[in-house]
Amino acid sequence: MNRELKHVLSELLVLQAQTGDEAAFRRLHELWRADLHRLALARVEQPVAAGEVGAEVWLDIARGLHRLEDPARFPAWAMRIVQRRSADWVRQRSRDRRREAAAAGNAEELAPTAGPAEPAVAVLRLRQAIRRLPADKRELLHLFYDLGRSVAEVAEILGLAPGTVKSRLFSVREILKQQLEGKSHE
Repeated sequence: MNRELKHVLSELLVLQAQTGDEAAFRRLHELWRADLHRLALARVEQPVAAGEVGAEVWLDIARGLHRLEDPARFPAWAMRIVQRRSADWVRQRSRDRRREAAAAGNAEELAPTAGPAEPAVAVLRLRQAIRRLPADKRELLHLFYDLGRSVAEVAEILGLAPGTVKSRLFSVREILKQQLEGKSHE
C-alpha cells in the first residue's frame, strides 16, 4: 500500500473508530501495528519488550483516540505514544538494574561472614528463617528472587502497586536480617 493511500485510509478509520466503530479500530490496528512495533523495537532493542510496549501503546491509543482532533495527525500522534512508552520502559529497566545491583550489595552485607565450613549452615539458617515467614511474604520472595520477576511484574501478579512491592521487599529483608542476627547471637 502506498504511503498516501495508507494515510487517507487511516484518517477514515480514525473518524469511524472515534464514533465507536470497533471494526474500524481493528483495521486501524492492522494497518499500523507493524510500523509501531518496529519503532518500539528500535527503541527498546528487545522483541519481547517491544511487544509489551506495543500492547501499552494500543491501550493508550484506544483510550485517547476520541481526543485526537485531526485524524491526519494519527501517525505522528501514535508514534509519539510509542516514543514515550519506550522511554518509560527503558527508564524502568534502568531502575530495575540499579535496584538489582543494590539488592546484590545488600545480600552481600546481609550474608554472614562464615568460615570455610559454615556456608551450608548459613544457607540452612536462611532457609529456615524464610520458612517461618507468612505465606504472602514467602510468595513475594519467591517471585522476586527465585523466579527473577521485576518489581513491576510482581506488582502485576500480586495486584499491588510497584511502590508497595518495593516496600514489602525491604520489610521482608529487614525481618530476615533481624532473625539471622538474632540467631547469630545465641
